[in-house]
Amino acid sequence: MQASSDRDVGGTSTERRVAALLEEMSLEETAAQLGSVNADKLVDENGKLDEEAVDEHLSNGIGHLTRIGGEGSLPPTEAAERTNELQAYLRNETRLGIPAIPHEECLSGYMGPEGTTFPQMIGMASTWSPELLESVTDTIRNQLEAIGTAHALSPVLDVARDLRWGRVEETFGEDPYLVAAMACGYVNGLQWNGDGVTATLKHFVGHSAGEGGKNRSSVDLGRRELRETHMFPFEAAIRTADAESVMNAYHDVDGIPCASDEWLLTDVLRGEWGFDGTVVSDYYSVEFLRSEHGIAADEREAGVAALEAGVDVELPYTDCYGDHLVDAVEAGELAEETVTEAARRVLTA
Repeated sequence: MQASSDRDVGGTSTERRVAALLEEMSLEETAAQLGSVNADKLVDENGKLDEEAVDEHLSNGIGHLTRIGGEGSLPPTEAAERTNELQAYLRNETRLGIPAIPHEECLSGYMGPEGTTFPQMIGMASTWSPELLESVTDTIRNQLEAIGTAHALSPVLDVARDLRWGRVEETFGEDPYLVAAMACGYVNGLQWNGDGVTATLKHFVGHSAGEGGKNRSSVDLGRRELRETHMFPFEAAIRTADAESVMNAYHDVDGIPCASDEWLLTDVLRGEWGFDGTVVSDYYSVEFLRSEHGIAADEREAGVAALEAGVDVELPYTDCYGDHLVDAVEAGELAEETVTEAARRVLTA
């Protein structure tokens, strides 16, 4: 996380540090900041680090560490120890010493051993109290920080209008204004005026409006309904609560997968709303551009499409970024500046 003194001067110090790093980084090191690695790859069956795997996955640095505590099924003390060991490796054993961003799931509390579980968000929305939810996420933030987590994959801002959809309980309900108000409370408690844990708004956008009430099915909405109903909570949480991260949705909107939708992730999110945080992929959604949506012939093409659209970090594991992006730049299929700009946002975080 950034020191508070960096924030007090409007990020100027951080911007200088990030610019200096980017000048020094090789293309491989820059691309590595856009990738991730999950606990399953790094933590063995005894809850210890696999040193060979650590060397394999982290030697050029890494952007995100995926659910070391939650996926690793580690008690809090062990989760903190493993995270500290990984950060020490990145600090001391890589050329540039850049730490990673550890993230966890926390929809209704930290989703890992000994985490406090609160009511699902549909229940929290029934309190009509963003202030109460802010106090809940204040507790979640403390538990995440205790295990070394800097980034949370919550809250869900999907507006639930079709009760056939199987994830209604994860939402704040059917009203865009209530969703927006509760989401802002969630973000405020988690981010703690910029000195806490990064909140991730998901799933951008229209995830709850799939045809037939099915999860991850195509969405067919007019631009007015898309903006006024489904985009509104995201815009509110970005403009009002300064949410620091956004996650793309799995599905397509009018035939364009959200993970490759430049209008959605760049023109609207960054251009219209002024968002300058990180866009992280829903798990495996970059690879799904190849295997589910069929708009990419291979992993490299999927990675280029997602990065050019505006997805900064591939989660939970580097399938289509990393070396694939390096190869695409060297082949003239991807501008190096696109890789550098995404890395700037990750390093700033």
